[in-house]
Parts: sequence; C-alpha cells; structure tokens
Amino acid sequence: MAARIFSPARSQMQSGRGKTKNWVLEFEPQARRSADPLMGWTSSAETLQQVRLHFESAEQAIAYAEKHGIPYELAPEPKTRQVIKSYSDNFKYGRKELWTH
Repeated sequence: MAARIFSPARSQMQSGRGKTKNWVLEFEPQARRSADPLMGWTSSAETLQQVRLHFESAEQAIAYAEKHGIPYELAPEPKTRQVIKSYSDNFKYGRKELWTH
C-alpha cells in the first residue's frame, strides 16, 4: 500500500494558478484492473484507488503518511514557465508572423 505525494499541475483550460498550491496523497494500484465480460468496463476490487487526500502543504502530507505508517514517494513540485506577452506586440511593425483575423 504505497502512496504518491504530488502537487497537481494546473488544467490546460485555466489561466490562473487556482488549486495548484495544494498537495495530494494518492495510493498506488496494487492489482491490475480487469475488464467486465458483459459490459467491457474496467474495474478493480481495490477501493484505495478511489481515495485522494488533499493537504495544504507537502509537510502535512508527509506527516500524515508517516503517522499512519504508509510508505510514500514524494514527487517534486512541477516547474511553471511564465511567458510574458504584450498585447501591443500583435501589431508591431517588425512582426515575424503574419497577423490574421
């Protein structure tokens, strides 16, 4: 019953940094998923795959895992790359790409 502690990356649909400061403790799957012969849905008898615990910091998640004796793997926080864009660059004289609209 190993766990993985990570900070989730932001969704591609969001421009802000909402919900990226939290840390998640998620249990690694112990058994393979199997396909249901009638419907073809994948399922598993393991219920820990459905558990996701949210914490405000990595230290809180590590303390929880150590308190309950859960072996864990800490994933590094994803690096964010900030691209600074200026609206006026769309109309610059020496622009390399064509302006389309």
